[in-house]
Amino acid sequence: MSNRMISVGTSAGQIEGECDPKFEGVLHAFVENFERRDELGASVCISIEGRPVVDLWGGKVTESGAPWKRDTVSIVFSATKGATALCAHMAADRGLLDFDAPVTRYWPEFGQAGKEGALTSMILDHSVGVPHLREPLKNGAFYDYDHMIGLIERERPFWEPGTRNGYHGITLAWTAGELVHRTSGKRLGEFFRDEVAKPLGIDFWIGLPEAIESRVAPMIFPPVTDDVRNSRISQAAAREKDSATHYFIFNMGGFNPNSREAHAAEIGSANGISNARGLAGVYAPLANGGELGGVRLVSRDALVRMSLCSVATHEDVTLRIPTRFSLGFMKAMDNRRLENAKHCSLLISDSAFGHVGAGGSIGFADPACRMSFGYSMNRMGFGILMNDRGQSLIDAAYRAIGYRSDAGGVWAN
Repeated sequence: MSNRMISVGTSAGQIEGECDPKFEGVLHAFVENFERRDELGASVCISIEGRPVVDLWGGKVTESGAPWKRDTVSIVFSATKGATALCAHMAADRGLLDFDAPVTRYWPEFGQAGKEGALTSMILDHSVGVPHLREPLKNGAFYDYDHMIGLIERERPFWEPGTRNGYHGITLAWTAGELVHRTSGKRLGEFFRDEVAKPLGIDFWIGLPEAIESRVAPMIFPPVTDDVRNSRISQAAAREKDSATHYFIFNMGGFNPNSREAHAAEIGSANGISNARGLAGVYAPLANGGELGGVRLVSRDALVRMSLCSVATHEDVTLRIPTRFSLGFMKAMDNRRLENAKHCSLLISDSAFGHVGAGGSIGFADPACRMSFGYSMNRMGFGILMNDRGQSLIDAAYRAIGYRSDAGGVWAN
């Protein structure tokens, strides 16, 4: 069935694009986000077997500004980690990187202060023990790649590598990024551009060219409400001054995601610039055996490793909620019944893998149903994982392909 063209007015502005009639539930959820869930500007894209079945965008770039267009992009925060992890898996698939080898095989300077025995896999599954930095960060530290590498090399781990796991919310940019650099000879942003984004023809950058800056929608931060103040992560950050959680919240070196400096830097954990089409585009080959349209990113064996859960914990050292990760990607996480953890779940199928970004952006692949999914927005929602806007789109996508329920903690057919 062919897609139909969409042009729908909402209180926040016009929605444009195309949608397969089978996926009209996604369109309805997208409209509902603007009418009832405070969406301002956003995009959603879904492909099945590599064919786009949903490609929608709409709303506004700013509250009083221009409309969100087909080529509007925004920072997708930690959804960038999926792109970074993909680069590491590509290096491993080419025999450049061994996940079972010590990090020091490729990066000798990392092996100090208690990190000598760390394995490369521990960097990707958030168990290597450097989820953040204790030293107060200088203003603009995240924009200085070499400075951050030096700090991480000298950092004493928060736990013995491999014995626990805690979300490496920022530092994964330089731990995983430097492994790609040391093994491929290319810095992460260059590797991703040359080996992924250009071959696939997608708008996705880790280190944005200045020529694209005019297309970037600025991020609008969520208000600080009682839900924010009472959340498990906020309470732990305020109470435990020498914890990874505290440093993750309060030691950010003046990072401003709406600045040109932040967009231009190479922060493979946090500053990818894309839209839903780009996010879904990265994952489309991964939903289809590792190859799409003559572009092979990884082998089928590598794809199995990417989707396999590597670590799961009842309390993530950094996020203070139960989490589940494969090597570099988030797996389904059901924390709906956890107290003081509103919007701390990601409900996808058990075969799916991807990554959420702060505020609710997401990209993921589901090889079982050969679906890739992307969602981006400019008004951030509260919560560590998915809020109602993004999750409603995911739910509608799974219902459209015949999945029955998420009551068991994952979408199941």
